[in-house]
Amino acid sequence: MASVTKVGHKYQVVIPKSIRDAAGLQVGDYMEADLTTEGILLRPKTLVDRDLKDALKEALADVAKGRMSKPFKSAHALVRSLKRPVRHARSMD
Repeated sequence: MASVTKVGHKYQVVIPKSIRDAAGLQVGDYMEADLTTEGILLRPKTLVDRDLKDALKEALADVAKGRMSKPFKSAHALVRSLKRPVRHARSMD
């Protein structure tokens, strides 16, 4: 699906419609540009907010330390497991 395009006066490059459509690109999407031995490689990129990035880092650290729960068969089972420590703490008072 090779295509030829021209570098504009502000170094902008138009990605042909057939390639944009195939890649699912939309106006405002971010792209990562890498220089490879074959030329310039463009990849769609998703940016993540710092708050979300920090939360994800914390969650991955919890998983690495084994602080995670088992998979639940239903939402009801999840809620029930969350209430157990509360009931246990109340009975200790």
